[in-house]
Amino acid sequence: MTAAVVTGMGIVSPNGTGLDDFWTATTNGDGAIGPLTHFDGSGYPATLAGEIRGLKVEESLPSRLLPQTDRVTRLSLVAADWALADAGLDPKMLPEFDMGVITASSSGGFEFSQHELKNLWSRGGEYVSAYQSFAWFYAVNSGQISIRNGMKGPSGVVVTEQTGGLDALAHARRQIRRGTHVIVAGGVDASLCSWGWVGLWSSGRLSTAVDPASAYLPFDDRAAGLVPGEGGAILIMESADAARARGARSYGEIAGYAATFDPRPGSGREPGLRRAIESALADAGIGPAEVDVVFADAAADPELDGIEADAISAVFGPHGVPVTAPKTMTGRLYSGAGSLDVATALLAIRDGIVPPTVNIAPSQRYPLDLVVGAPRRLAVHTALVLARGHGGFNSALIVRSDSQRRESLSHSSVR
Repeated sequence: MTAAVVTGMGIVSPNGTGLDDFWTATTNGDGAIGPLTHFDGSGYPATLAGEIRGLKVEESLPSRLLPQTDRVTRLSLVAADWALADAGLDPKMLPEFDMGVITASSSGGFEFSQHELKNLWSRGGEYVSAYQSFAWFYAVNSGQISIRNGMKGPSGVVVTEQTGGLDALAHARRQIRRGTHVIVAGGVDASLCSWGWVGLWSSGRLSTAVDPASAYLPFDDRAAGLVPGEGGAILIMESADAARARGARSYGEIAGYAATFDPRPGSGREPGLRRAIESALADAGIGPAEVDVVFADAAADPELDGIEADAISAVFGPHGVPVTAPKTMTGRLYSGAGSLDVATALLAIRDGIVPPTVNIAPSQRYPLDLVVGAPRRLAVHTALVLARGHGGFNSALIVRSDSQRRESLSHSSVR
């Protein structure tokens, strides 16, 4: 049961690219939701998104890769480069079969596919790029990261919509426990093109508000849908022993995880989120009192917000633990959301700061201690991150500081 720790993080987010810029913006409560600019969205009912602006990923990648890759893959490659640099890892210095890549994706390379399908319809099959055969694929980010860095260990992709970022980290922990020394893991999504937008709209959950400050309001009586975004985080995960042997700094441990499915609608059975939380706590070997903060899924749908609030209050008690949803600054990043929340939780542990949920006026119907308005100074040792995917996926993941891990090991040895 080797501990899996996070030694590097690469962040591409609408409110900040790179770890430092993102953390400064997030602790300041700087929102990045605004009108769509990637394409003309004026003819659609929903017109707001969390877009990454100003980042020229093309300048950081070999020119030969550009015709082969979708925007989501370019963002993933840059995030992986930053994460490896943050971890102080040079893949060329490690055995290739000791390194793997596990990412999450909810849409694959939508923008690339849209462009090639337009060519097919308007010009003919001979104008479709041969790279369409893989640039659209859900696993392409894992493939391109592994090729770029010579990583031939256990690899894969998870396709579970919003929960994917957490599920990928959990799969990475499993591979580390099986003996792989390094796994590049996390999720990045980018489907802000007209084809992708129609797919997002079909969920029935998008906000049609035109004011960015009132568009995405989870746990608020005005809640009327979510705002999509692009981006996410790539994390470097290592066995604690391997990280210690090379003198690496650790942000913290992936200590517990669980996933559940909601029951069939109309069955009368309880939704699966509470069970996911309780199972993740059991997997980490801790009780509710040891969790210092919860990063909420924050659907901004009255029914779904109620389910999440009920699950949190049932486990921790009404107003029993601080709860925050920094994704109100960025929009919901789908498979990128969970890994970005984990990165944010690890930074909260590092600096003792819980970032706020912005723009909302907490509803009295939800018995939650929501962190709003400004960041909260708090000694954070253990954090719970929640995610729910469209169709009934629930995932819960627990991260804790190295000091908390050592204390847990000490207690275990005493027992």
